[in-house]
Amino acid sequence: MNSRSMWLLGAGLLCLAGAVLAAETEGLAEANLVGANPNPVRLMRPPVAPLSAMALLGKEIFYDASLSSSGRLSCASCHSPDHAYGPPNDGPVMLGGIDLTRQGARAVPSLTYLERQPNFSIGPDKGDDDNIIDLAQMAALGQQSVRTTKTAGGTGASANIVPQGGLFWDGRADTLQDQALFPLLDPNEMDGGSAEIVADKLRHAPYVRRFVDLFGAGVLRNQRLLIAEAMFAVARYQVEEPSFHPYTSKYDYWLEGKARLSESELRGLQVFNDPDKANCAGCHTSAPTRDSLPPLFTDHQYEALGAPRNAALAGNRDPNHFDLGVCGPQRTDVAAQTQYCGMFLTPTLRNTATRHAFFHNGVFKTLEEVLDFYNFRDTNPEKAFPRIADGTVRKYDDLPEKYHANVDVTDPPFDRHPGDKPAMTERDEADIIAFLKTLTDGYKPEN
Repeated sequence: MNSRSMWLLGAGLLCLAGAVLAAETEGLAEANLVGANPNPVRLMRPPVAPLSAMALLGKEIFYDASLSSSGRLSCASCHSPDHAYGPPNDGPVMLGGIDLTRQGARAVPSLTYLERQPNFSIGPDKGDDDNIIDLAQMAALGQQSVRTTKTAGGTGASANIVPQGGLFWDGRADTLQDQALFPLLDPNEMDGGSAEIVADKLRHAPYVRRFVDLFGAGVLRNQRLLIAEAMFAVARYQVEEPSFHPYTSKYDYWLEGKARLSESELRGLQVFNDPDKANCAGCHTSAPTRDSLPPLFTDHQYEALGAPRNAALAGNRDPNHFDLGVCGPQRTDVAAQTQYCGMFLTPTLRNTATRHAFFHNGVFKTLEEVLDFYNFRDTNPEKAFPRIADGTVRKYDDLPEKYHANVDVTDPPFDRHPGDKPAMTERDEADIIAFLKTLTDGYKPEN
């Protein structure tokens, strides 16, 4: 069995399918005024064991800045372990290249909680169906389907035929092994130069003996195999190292009856799960699975939300430049399926309160700005988008007009219109943020 197959097998074992019991957390905020969970559950966390030799090699590579052209950027530089493996600063994107002045294309996503990420696909899960159809065929099915509304407490039966799964904001990598190679060679990130240069650096790395011990001396003569095993080792590190998926937030312990939520946090949970208000749980699932796996706060699907254009990005100085997510420019194999242009992967909300750059373009710096966008995008768009010379609000200004129909105007709170009452009050927004802060790992349980 090759390394990729081993990884897929490992991921498959961890990725236990099962519909989400989204309704289970509804109403709990009203059920117990002292903040305790009246129906605690036992969560099934990933097993903890000493790192394997492969994972230890991956750890060395993950922290090796010498693999970058600057000699100052490692995987851990942008995916900081002190920041939930997300960016360590408040810039919209990270800087890379040989002199660390080149902007990355998109905000850096966290590397936490990817152990259950499904492969990229379009359409509902096929289960045990072995009939393989390509992306174009799946997308054709999507064109014929009628979009259903996603609401908190909904079931898998309401799944839309939209892209789901994969890694990066556009899902262009299916495995952590594949994902690790992109930033290593990206000239705006680690800028490794070429496979030849990277392989040569690996041959002279202080941890080269680990390669020989694991794979034999022959691996050093096979450039392709050397890099593949190095990236697989990084993936194993991410899978085995508990800090990539600790499930130690206050909310996890509240689910288990080991923590109490404050009044504000309880109200926030209720509004988060309320399909007529914030409806966050429509996409950011908040209940454990039927197999008692902790909630990931993402349904792994893609959405076009029409986030405002970020003038702080150098690429946006060109008015004809647009980041279309699934349609490019980073990936090109789905570009013809224009019904998905402008869609980006729904991220987990775990540890979201530790971030300072939100959405794919890092346009928002605070959770308050994010909640305002959700609340006012359609009722008061002037609060989210700029005005042009004639005073007209330029809605969805980071997406070509021909793709505006892809933007979600169905799922609450995006089903409202100018002049309607916003879905959330000021207190609702503050309560949701209080709840989101309970998703930060490292909480010490009460018992």
